[in-house]
Amino acid sequence: MNRIVRAMIQTAAIMACSTGQAQTPPPIPTILHSEPAPQWNAKFANTKGWIGGDAVYSVALNQQRVLWLFGDTLLGTVQDGKRAGATMVNNTIALQTGLDKDASIRFLSGEGRDDKPAAFFTPTDGKGWFWPQAAVCEGDRLFLFLAQMDKGEHPGVFGFRQIGQWLAVIENAADDPQQWRMQFRPVPFARFDRTRLQSWGSAVLAEDDSMYVYGYQEKSKEIGSRKLLLARVPAGKLTDFTKWRFRTSDGWSERAEEATPLAGGLATEFSVHRMPGERGYVLVTTENGLGNRIVGRFAGSAVGPWSAPMLLYRCPEMARDKGVFCYAAKAHPWAAKDDELLVSYCVNAWEFARLFREEKLYRPQFVSVKLDFTK
Repeated sequence: MNRIVRAMIQTAAIMACSTGQAQTPPPIPTILHSEPAPQWNAKFANTKGWIGGDAVYSVALNQQRVLWLFGDTLLGTVQDGKRAGATMVNNTIALQTGLDKDASIRFLSGEGRDDKPAAFFTPTDGKGWFWPQAAVCEGDRLFLFLAQMDKGEHPGVFGFRQIGQWLAVIENAADDPQQWRMQFRPVPFARFDRTRLQSWGSAVLAEDDSMYVYGYQEKSKEIGSRKLLLARVPAGKLTDFTKWRFRTSDGWSERAEEATPLAGGLATEFSVHRMPGERGYVLVTTENGLGNRIVGRFAGSAVGPWSAPMLLYRCPEMARDKGVFCYAAKAHPWAAKDDELLVSYCVNAWEFARLFREEKLYRPQFVSVKLDFTK
């Protein structure tokens, strides 16, 4: 990328996200190359037990343990390349020990009646199901945002709708997950009606004395209408919803409805994290939520302004097979290096039955993205 193009991207970001206050210009890297990371793909290629899942959020519990969070998950056995007879549950987790290619991963689901597998997290009000969102640790406490979903009006792959949002608080995250003590608190600022959708917890970032909670608003179903929102909470006060403040065009407000969009073209799932080596911040998402383009936006602070989207990787699966689609791209900050991102995405099929016929579908796909901040 030449200097003129770089300057244009920086200027566009500042103009689009100006708040009337001093802003830190976003550091814009050059994308050197992106390639599959087969060593990480292999860790999720099980043939027994956990055999597929999406969402694929992760959070470091400490310097040697990582928690993985999955949405709809297939449990069972792979035989002759098929998942015949597999069971689908709405969410599962995995506990990783170690941070490199030699790390081991233990997968866990909940336990239903008659010892049958079930979701690990279930709504306390008995309505619908949970899909995990972003999580963050504060000491031994783990905070996890959960989207409460239910069946929608229309059948098919997207026959669901969000009806609520919760913040799970796990007081003893250092213990084995089967011993966790969990509390669930509804997020009062979430809104899910026919005129406007406002969700919080797609990404969360601990930064000095604050927690930054990223969400989105969606006023229509048009492509590209989903836009970035931001809330700030003092450290240690994430569950005190009276302390939340929402980013507006000229500062911070106590009113969630006054939150101002900071960027567009989002998915419902994305990641935001600080790059190592004082290289600013990066937001990673599947462009517009569905498709073959994984993009990154860069910023000089957790608040922004955010650069225009830059192509990080083009998923090859959709070009080879019109029956599949890609989504849920995000980076995993515990694996980031000064000049490299570890990014995952999901591949699903328009025909649900294909997930049971083809074991290579519906597994996390990982990509290594090399960056250069010096040019």
